[in-house]
Amino acid sequence: MPGPGGSGLRGPAAGGGGGRLNKCAGLTGEQLAERTVPPSDLSLLGLIRHMAKVERIWFRERFAGQDVPRLFSTRENGNADFEHGDPARAAAYYACLLEEQRLADEAVAGASLDDTFTVDGEPYSLRFVHLHLIGEYARHNGHADLLRERVDGVTGG
Repeated sequence: MPGPGGSGLRGPAAGGGGGRLNKCAGLTGEQLAERTVPPSDLSLLGLIRHMAKVERIWFRERFAGQDVPRLFSTRENGNADFEHGDPARAAAYYACLLEEQRLADEAVAGASLDDTFTVDGEPYSLRFVHLHLIGEYARHNGHADLLRERVDGVTGG
C-alpha cells in the first residue's frame, strides 16, 4: 500500500483513469438515460450522477466537513440521482463526476488513511472511505457492463 496519504488508492478501481464508467463512451444522452431493466431506475446516466453524488458525500461532505449541497438527490429522496437525469445534460453530468473526483482528491490531499471523522455518531477512517468507494465503483462498473450490453450489444474492454 502506498504511503500514509494513500496516494494510488484513487486509481482505475476507484474511478480514475480507465475505470471511470468507460462503458459510457460513444453513447448518446438518450442511450445513457435508457432504463434497460424495468421497473428498475438504473441507467448509465444515473450511475454517472450517482457516483458524482457519492464522491461528494464521502470525501467532501463527510470526511472534509465541507458545507456543500447534495448533488442530484436530497436526504428525503436519496434515489433521485437515478430518477431525474436529463439526457440533454449527459456531458455536463459526466463533467460533474470528473470535477467531484478532482475535488475529492483535493479534500484528502495530505491526509492520512488513519484520519477519522464521525457520521451519526459512528467513527470512520479515510481508509474505510477509500475501500468503500473502490467497492462502489467495482459494483457499478459491473452494472455498467450489463447496461451497455443491453443498450447496444457492446461487451468487453
